Formats: sequence, structure tokens, C-alpha cells
Amino acid sequence: MSQQLRLALLQMNIEAGNPEVNFAKLASMLEEAVSQADKPDVIMFPEMWNTGYALKEIKTIADPAGERTQAYLSEFSKKHQVHIIGGSIAELKGDQVLNTIYAFDRSGQVVADYSKIHLFRLMDEEKYLAAGNKPGKLTIEGAEAGMMICYDIRFPELARKLALEGAKLLFVPAEWPNPRLHHWRTLLTARAIENQMFVIACNRMGTSGDTQFFGHSLVLDPWGETIAEAGEEETILYADIDLSLVDSVRAKIPVFEDRRPSIYEA
Repeated sequence: MSQQLRLALLQMNIEAGNPEVNFAKLASMLEEAVSQADKPDVIMFPEMWNTGYALKEIKTIADPAGERTQAYLSEFSKKHQVHIIGGSIAELKGDQVLNTIYAFDRSGQVVADYSKIHLFRLMDEEKYLAAGNKPGKLTIEGAEAGMMICYDIRFPELARKLALEGAKLLFVPAEWPNPRLHHWRTLLTARAIENQMFVIACNRMGTSGDTQFFGHSLVLDPWGETIAEAGEEETILYADIDLSLVDSVRAKIPVFEDRRPSIYEA
């Protein structure tokens, strides 16, 4: 089984409160991604791409049970035989809205979902959204992978749990705003180095209300080195990774074997 993967990260603008515009934008960028001569194996989107942070109206515009999103992305992934990490969407479940990723395999099957565990108080998420309660895990081409969303990367315990359970890749959709570009790069790099895994992070760009988003989607290797980084424009960031590097790095510096959890874990 091949350990080479080609990635495509859709660094898109998101119009808050307008799912129709956002679905159309996503569809256009997806078609562009799969039209490349070297078609990607995995395509990923930003956080809350369907609605943006229109939180005051979120219950009326969220995708009920994620049905529209799942139907569209399932059909697309099956047609083009590509894995999709579907960014995250505002998903209506009962009377609650969750910030949820759906992941699809090449046959169009939903293979995993993950709802954001840590809600970001600076954007009032906790007032409008419900938190998830389980880690996000999936398998891609035989490799274990994890999913986190935006603010989650400030919680190293979650990334470490995923790594200890075998994850070699960590997917991070985000709406990470100015002026915290330094935090974005540093935290993602730390998660890659300390867990010796690939970190694949797709951020949005553009402006929403008074908030500006800087893009800078990133693909980092298990040494924390940058494989690819976007600028601030709307773009598709492509990157090639070799999963065998994870085992090589973990063998060279065996941090998992040298852990002493009895001392520092509660």
C-alpha cells in the first residue's frame, strides 16, 4: 500500500450567514482541485465553511444532521475517488448546533465525524454551539489519523492522545484570525514536533464583520518542517507527503518510548 499522499487544501473565503454562496464557492474549488493533472488523494476545507460565524442566526442556517453536506460530499468523493476531510460545518442536531467535521473515503462513505471539543469564548462559541465529547479518529490509506478544529490546537493533551492511539496525521480545519499568525504557526509546529506526526491545517481567508483572517494554511512534517504554506489569498494549497517519514522520525528520537506518564499524568 502506497505511503505517498497528495493533498489539496481549499483556502477559501467564507460569507457569513450565506450557505448558498459558500456551497457554490466550495463546489467551484473542488472541481478545480480534481481537474489537476496530478489529482489529489485527500482534499480538505476550512472550519465552518457552510455558514461562517453567523452565530446569532446559526440555528436557522445550520445544516440539519449534516444531511446536505454529507449527500454532496459523498457523491463528489465517490465520483472522483478522493478522500475528503470536509472542513467543518455548523450542524443542527435536535435543538443544538455543533461544529462538526465529516470525513469521506474514496467510495463516498462517511468514515468518521468529529465535533469540536473546545469552544472558543473570544468568539462566543459557547453561547451558541454545543461541544463535542469524543476525539476524532479515522484511517486513510491504512494510516491512522486524527482531527482537531481550530482552538483545539491550544490543547496539547488532545493531540498527544491521538498520537498515542496511532495517529500519523493530524487534520486541522480552522477560522484562525489576525493578529495571531505567530500563535498559529507555533502551535501547529509544536503539535507536529512533539507528536512526530504530519500536521495538515486549512485556514480560511477574507473578512467577516470586523475580523480578518490571514489564511496561511500549512502542511508540516514530523520534524516540524514546513512542506507547504499558503499566503493570504484565496487559493488551493497542494502538498505531497510520505507517511513512512513518521516511523523514521519516531525511531530516531523515541519520545513515546521514553515517556513517564506515572509522574506527570493525573
